Amino acid sequence: MSAHNEEAPELIEDRFMAAEPTVLVVGADAAGQRLDQWLAASLGPDMSRSRVQMLIRQGAVSIDGKPANETKRKMIAGESVSVAMPEPEPAAPQGEAIALDVLYEDDVLIVINKPAGLVVHPGAGNWTGTLVNALIHHCGDSLSGIGGVRRPGIVHRLDKETSGVMVVAKTDRAHKALSEAFADHGRTGDLERAYLALVWGIPQRPTGTVDAPLGRAADRVRRAVVPEGRDDARHAVTHFAVQERFGEKQQEFATASLVECRLETGRTHQIRVHMAHIGHPVIGDPDYGQAFRTKANRLPEPLKSQVKAFSRQALHAWLLAFRHPDTHLTMRFEAPIPRDMEELVGGFRNF
Repeated sequence: MSAHNEEAPELIEDRFMAAEPTVLVVGADAAGQRLDQWLAASLGPDMSRSRVQMLIRQGAVSIDGKPANETKRKMIAGESVSVAMPEPEPAAPQGEAIALDVLYEDDVLIVINKPAGLVVHPGAGNWTGTLVNALIHHCGDSLSGIGGVRRPGIVHRLDKETSGVMVVAKTDRAHKALSEAFADHGRTGDLERAYLALVWGIPQRPTGTVDAPLGRAADRVRRAVVPEGRDDARHAVTHFAVQERFGEKQQEFATASLVECRLETGRTHQIRVHMAHIGHPVIGDPDYGQAFRTKANRLPEPLKSQVKAFSRQALHAWLLAFRHPDTHLTMRFEAPIPRDMEELVGGFRNF
């Protein structure tokens, strides 16, 4: 699954089918205008063009009974445009009884082992079923409020399909202290973060550092290594160390490695982009490992089938250490590799 959170098509359809559509007819004066521009103007001042573009992408707009799928489409006089507006989502996330693997909890913070597949924070397409929804239910009255609102304080995130250790603040004070530690990336404190990644190929050196700025990719959704002087370029450094090598002494099959990655900075998708940048993308990564998908064909059975069936990036945050904001003691938490990833690593060990 992709790290950006996309709502399942059937859920989108259900939401729009339940909505009463707004029908508009294109006048002669609107002929030649872009669909998104004309629709935003026609629907009133509360409807932004970006919101209209999202509705078009989600299949909520049709022209003469056929779904519109191009925001720049030129309008033709006399066309009938139908817009099915979904019901508004609640402004604040609600608590939900979602099981959590709690590693530690006290009055000011909670540490959990996040499973793969769980989105951290509510957002477009994922207003429910997130870690925040689960924490609101689990923590209840122990949440004293972040910014005046009774909600958990997210100080760092893991991608939806990345598993592992996360710490979340319960109070404003803890949120501020932990946020500062993560922003500093441990340079002046005790913050330590380590991940295990199963990657394609074997790096030439057993240890190394990827120092390459990250910015938005051409699709504006993913990230990419970009020139240092670009406006959106952000300093990004990842240190890696090879833990195990698979298939090193043969030439018939594709090789792979289990690599530990430690973050000196914390950019979106940093490990995934950096490992792909040096030619060793994370196995199963749908966004940055597409060019290596055929590598699985160069593996023996049953490993080939295992790799093809693994539907997420093989990336796990196994270690998190930080200074407690109240006691100032260094706390260290580890989470074992989840079963699906452990079985995949075992498959490589045995081939």
